[in-house]
This record gives sequence, structure tokens and C-alpha cells, in this order.
Amino acid sequence: MKTLNDFVTLSNGVKLPCLGYGTWQSPKAEAKEGVKEAIRLGYRHIDTALVYGNEDAVGEGIRASGIKRDELFVTTKHWITDRGYEKTIAAVEASLRNLGLDYVDLYLIHWPCVEKVTPEWKEINAATWRGFEKMYRDGKLRAIGLSNFEKKHIDALAETAEIAPMVNQIEFHPGYTQTDNVEYSKKCGMAVEAWSPLGSGAVLKDETLGAIAAKYGKSTAQLCIRFALQCDVIPMPKSVTPARIAQNMDVFDFEITDEDMKAIAAMPELGFSGYRPEEAPADALVG
Repeated sequence: MKTLNDFVTLSNGVKLPCLGYGTWQSPKAEAKEGVKEAIRLGYRHIDTALVYGNEDAVGEGIRASGIKRDELFVTTKHWITDRGYEKTIAAVEASLRNLGLDYVDLYLIHWPCVEKVTPEWKEINAATWRGFEKMYRDGKLRAIGLSNFEKKHIDALAETAEIAPMVNQIEFHPGYTQTDNVEYSKKCGMAVEAWSPLGSGAVLKDETLGAIAAKYGKSTAQLCIRFALQCDVIPMPKSVTPARIAQNMDVFDFEITDEDMKAIAAMPELGFSGYRPEEAPADALVG
């Protein structure tokens, strides 16, 4: 059974902790205190993004924790306004300044450029990835990967990439598991991370999930996190409430049965954010 100290070894040998702390929708003050508290409780994997507007606060929380930098795994993400080779290099440097760090452990393309944006979407993604590769080779990024990429975008990027992506971070939770994308990403050598592993309020209030969780003496949120772990997907739950931050890591003392795993995986669509790269308006994309 996994423990909080377990990790996934990426294709380049970098070790990625199996549970992360997410900061999406965390205002600066809450992000700083949340990160500090999460690290105090034992989290070592912190996830943020330029578009969240809280990279500086996350960096402050990291420094306030008193934990050595090399004991932490920090992820941030590249935003759609910074696509292209030169802009990507500048974006990496900007995120490092915001965070107050010399390097980040994982840097992700937050969303792929798609055909509805421009017929040159493949070339734009390729140029962006070249920027990733340069900064990786320069030691600014210990690992590089994708977020919200589907098969079409992964295959297109592979046509020109010199370094294969190491991670794909996607929406994943009971009621929206993207099974095909998870399996294809893993087939391509990527670890899969889950943003929004708790889904939405609809997921947390679902009676079926609540009943399954009760069998294990756990909350629905804990069941969702455990479900991701048993699917070999790395969950990054977000909370700014100390009790819930602690509760979200208390998921290593039980195991969901095969029968219950199948029941959860077979649930109809529930709690989907509505964000898909080919469909959501660009100004609505977050995640």
C-alpha cells in the first residue's frame, strides 16, 4: 500500500511524490498560509501556475515553511499568452522570479494550442516545447510535461519533440476519469496527474460515493483521493482549511476493494468542469 512518502519515477529519473497540494483558486494570502501548513503536515509536492496569480505567495509559503528546497517538489505552468519559443523562455524566468526559486521541479504547458485558435496550432505547440527543452537543458526545469493534452495534441507534439514529455496533468475524478487519455498518456511514457481530484460539489455530495466512503470510515473527498491513487494517478487536492488539508493526506490507511473501484469507475458523468481543449473558450480555461 502506498504511503505519503512514495513517489513515481519519471522517464528521466526524477522522483515525483504520489500526492500533491494544489493551489488553484487560492488567493495570495490563503495560498501562502495553505502551502506553509501543507508542508508542515508533510506534503512535499506543491502545484501552482502562472495564471493562478499566486506564484509569489506560494514561494513565500515555501520559504516560511523552513523546509530545505531540495526536499520539495514544485510545479508551475506556462500560460496560453506566452506561447512560442522566445516567450516561453521569458515565461520560465518570470515564474522563477515570482516563486523566488532557481529552478522548478516540473513545468507544464497548461493548455495546448488548438485548431480553432489558429491553423498553425501544431507549429505553435512545437515552438513552445522547444523553449521548454532549452530551459530543461539549462537546468531551470528538472522535468517538463503537459496539461490538458489529448491524443491528437500529444501525437502532434511528438512529431518534432527532441525530449518526450514526462507528465500529463488532466481533470480526473469519479464521474470524469478520461480513461482513454490516462491510458494513452501512460503508454507514451508520461505519469498522469489529477487536477480537481475531488470534482465539484456535485461529486462530494453524491450519495453513491458517500455510501462507499462510509464503508471505510472515510469522507467522500478521501475516497476520491484514494481512488486516484489506486488508478496510479497523482492527485493534487486543494484546500486552505488546515483540518481538510490534513484530512486529504489521511488516505494511506485503507484500500478500496476491486468491486468498489469498478463501481466508482463506472459512474456516469458527474462534476465535469466543462474544460476541454477543443471546446472551451480560451478565456475560460483554468485548471
